[in-house]
Amino acid sequence: MGSSAGRAAGKVWLVGAGPGDPGLLTLKGARALAQCDTLVYDYLASPAIVSLAPPDCEKIYVGKKAGQHTLTQDQITALIVQLGRDGKKVVRLKGGDVFVFARGGEEAHALAQAGVPFEIVPGITSAIAAPAYAGIPVTHRDHNTSFTIATGHEDPTKGYSSLDFAKLANRKATTIFLMAMGNLAGIVAKLRENGLEGDTPVGIVHEGTKPTQEVLTATIDTVIDEVARTGITAPAIVVIGDVVRERERIRWFDAQPLFGKRVLVTRPAHQADDFATRLWEAGAEPILAPTIAIGPPRDPAPARDAAACVREYDWVVFTSRNGVDAFFDALGELGRDARAFGDVRIAAIGPKTAEALAMRGIRVDLIPPEFVNEAVATELLARTVPGDRILIYRAQEAREVLPETLRENGRVADVVAAYATRFVDDPDLAEKTERADIVTFTSSSTVAGFVHNVPHASALLASKTVAAIGPITAKTARDAGFRVGVVADEFTVDGLMRALATAAVA
Repeated sequence: MGSSAGRAAGKVWLVGAGPGDPGLLTLKGARALAQCDTLVYDYLASPAIVSLAPPDCEKIYVGKKAGQHTLTQDQITALIVQLGRDGKKVVRLKGGDVFVFARGGEEAHALAQAGVPFEIVPGITSAIAAPAYAGIPVTHRDHNTSFTIATGHEDPTKGYSSLDFAKLANRKATTIFLMAMGNLAGIVAKLRENGLEGDTPVGIVHEGTKPTQEVLTATIDTVIDEVARTGITAPAIVVIGDVVRERERIRWFDAQPLFGKRVLVTRPAHQADDFATRLWEAGAEPILAPTIAIGPPRDPAPARDAAACVREYDWVVFTSRNGVDAFFDALGELGRDARAFGDVRIAAIGPKTAEALAMRGIRVDLIPPEFVNEAVATELLARTVPGDRILIYRAQEAREVLPETLRENGRVADVVAAYATRFVDDPDLAEKTERADIVTFTSSSTVAGFVHNVPHASALLASKTVAAIGPITAKTARDAGFRVGVVADEFTVDGLMRALATAAVA
């Protein structure tokens, strides 16, 4: 913690964002982001991490890319000091770790001198994470018992270099260079001069932990020619030592079926996080492009009234998590909770809807073997008798197969519009789609929303892999003129992920 002076001032959190994969942000870093008034962030901070800041947070980009500086370091330091003095809760978000070649020590010193309270939130340094994602352990009992992290940013040919190349020229003591690509030839030359064997393995990890990760393995003798041949560039981590050989055995991140794929996610923004996280974990880059949003129905009174008299029904059917949320919102307005159900039995169209109910303390009585309305109808008919009353709490616009089937068989089916979907206008959707390798649709509505935004949709998708969460969504997509290449067998995000991975391997 910084100085105790100036308690009326704000506070600054110096947060390490990690190396790129947003899943590597610490919980403490996420908590700091969630409460900040102002975010001051670097080039290396992932957009997914930046998005964790509150929507009304002031975001100030101060990225420093090679040769391109928006602000000097002195200006950045002065900025966060002034923001703290102004009473702001400030997150200074830095790529990697705050204190590993990141100028965080200078910023902390300035805050302490100014009497602005501050906190240090360490991040996972790319020096550790990038090799790990490349399958290169920085220590391994068969190869080394120590490692050194060094900057490659200084010129190693200078007579006053602070790097001790005599000690670094040891293949049994791993050396990890950050910011070394511009000076790589000089670094290699110095290591050779100090006796490092020419066959010593070298690994270069570009954009480590990201879907754009590239890994080059070579030796001290060949690495400069290999860099020229492949064109691998900064930002990159250079690992020197026998541990690099382990990549052949434990390569994992870039060996996944979806690694490097860019996947367009069209589902509503509030439901996209789980899917995006799964894609990141599979080595893919999610491109968030919600084509629909969820809102209240045209007339909210019937949904509220149905919640008020839910005990009059024998069964309640929820066809999505959105319906569950809407039902409990209605109960909340009525000052009631899950006890309102009494002994009414409950059906959920699939496991995610059942999970949403379970989080509210409700255990469902029915999940059909297939997560579609036809299967719900079949299972309900087997568990009810003519005259039973069934409440279907669903989207305003939906297929009629479920209530029609129930009514045809003597059940009383009341359909209530719990929520409505609307199209999201996105003038950049075509451009986002151009970047994507795979375009996913998780409902028929997302297909309609896509077509709403992109009149030439079928032509745009002709060269893309189109993936649908189930056969009904796939039919809607085909009716729109799309060539659907992947259809999930289990109509969930998990099922869609498995289908995509299987298709990628095939």
